[in-house]
Order: sequence, then C-alpha cells, then structure tokens
Amino acid sequence: MSSGQDLRHHVVRHEVFQTSLMSALLDGVYEGEMTLAELLGHGNFGIGTFQGLDGEMIIIDSVPWRMRADGGVSRARLEDRTPFATVTNFVPNVSREINGATTRAQLHEIIDQLMISTNYLYALRITGEFEWVSTRTVRRQERPYRPMAEATAGEAVVRHERTGGVMVGFRTPLFEQGINVAGCHVHFVDDSRSRGGHVMDFVLDRGLVEVCLGTDLHVALPLTEEFADADLAPDDLDAQVRATETHE
Repeated sequence: MSSGQDLRHHVVRHEVFQTSLMSALLDGVYEGEMTLAELLGHGNFGIGTFQGLDGEMIIIDSVPWRMRADGGVSRARLEDRTPFATVTNFVPNVSREINGATTRAQLHEIIDQLMISTNYLYALRITGEFEWVSTRTVRRQERPYRPMAEATAGEAVVRHERTGGVMVGFRTPLFEQGINVAGCHVHFVDDSRSRGGHVMDFVLDRGLVEVCLGTDLHVALPLTEEFADADLAPDDLDAQVRATETHE
C-alpha cells in the first residue's frame, strides 16, 4: 500500500490493552493493581504475569492459565492480580498454514510477511504440532523485590519434545521497547494444559499461524507508590529486556 490514505480504506481500528509497563517490571514493580476480572474486560486473549512474578500468564478464549516454575499449570482465579499483562479481543486478519519443520527464526520471517507494516502491533496465535519447544518460567518473588534481571537469572530452561499446543503473544514495534517487549514475545501451553511457559525457542512441524492487527494501544499505568517511584528509563533498558526475555 502506497499511502496512509490507502491504509485508512483497508484497515479497521483494533485496540490492544496493557496494564503497566515492561520497564516497571524490570525495576521490580511486581505488585498487581488490576484483577484478572478487570483485565478480561479488555480482551479474551493475551499474556502477562501474576503478582509477585508468581508464574507466566496465558489467556485463551477468555480463560486465564497460570504456569508456575515447578511445572504446574492451573486455571487462574478472577480475583488474582497482575502487575503486567497485554490483552486484546483476538480477531485474526490473516493466517498461514505451516507444513514442514519451521524454526523460530523462519516463522518470524513468515509473520513479518503477513504484516502490513512493522510500525504496528500484532497479536499472534500459533497452533499446531511442535518437534520441540523450550520454555522458562519466572519464580514467585518475596519482598524486598529485586530487579527482574536478578530475579530471573539462572532460571531453568525446559525442553518439551513432540508436543501439540498453542502459542499466544504479540509482535511489538521496536519503538515500544520498554513499554512492552520489542519483537515477538509469546507464551506456550500444551493441548492438555499441563505444561508451558515463556517461549525461548522451538521448531514447529505443522500448524496454523494467525495474526491480528492492533492499531490502538491503551496503557493503564498503576496508581501505586511503587510505580510512581520506579526508574522507567534506565540507560541499559534494551540490555535488561534482552537479559530477562531471551537470557542474552
């Protein structure tokens, strides 16, 4: 498409909702102001974490699941709170079937081909059979909270072999680094809802990639002393995000 006018004729606005900022999480703001009941009022699909970093969150069809570091997966309660999460009402604009072994890097290239521009936000759902998926999961923290780079250091990476399941997440523009996680950030849960976590790497054997364009980002900033006092713009912001999300 050659101009903004063309886009306005082809694109329907779609909101993505987020509570708090990734940079706040990096600085140890782990207390959740928003309940899952409130969060689900903004979307039926998404990812995040829980109060005190007590596990990874994945929301599928309005059902929130908690994946803990001990390997357990359970349905989260509506009264549970989150310090950071991103959700939307998932309505895929485009999709692509995958047949044949596809690496994480190759799939990211396919996703980029499905986008109208890298300057927008996209919700991603990847459903299928995986040769393997490697995940890690945050452990519950206790006060006084350490910065996230310290809290997640040394986390075990678990490799799930020959598994079916779904990946949920977002492809975020580079200019949003610190607001969220720039690039593709996805969580995985298997078909039996018994294993999962934050995705580190994978090979997809066959499946379906669905992409939902997000044009409007609504960010609700916490009204807490911890957030008000947080350092949201550290000099090493990008390095901290990479250390916590990819262990680079």
